[in-house]
Amino acid sequence: MANKAEKWADNAPGKFYIDMNCDNCGLCITEAPDNIREGEDHSYIFKQPANDAELQAMRNAMDSCPTESIGDDGE
Repeated sequence: MANKAEKWADNAPGKFYIDMNCDNCGLCITEAPDNIREGEDHSYIFKQPANDAELQAMRNAMDSCPTESIGDDGE
C-alpha cells in the first residue's frame, strides 16, 4: 500500500500520488500515459485525472503496480 508520507515531491497536487517505493518499472505509464510520467529514477503523477476515462486509467495503474506505490488519499 502506498505511503502518503513517502510520496515524491514532483507529484502533481491532488489525491493521487506515487511514493518512494516506485522502482520505475513503467507499467503505470502504460496504463495511464495521460497522467503519469517517468522520471530519472521513479515515475510520478504529472497531471491528476480530469475525466472518467483518466480516472479509470489511474485506477488500472494502481491495480497493476507491482510495488503498490500508487496511492489515492481521497483528498
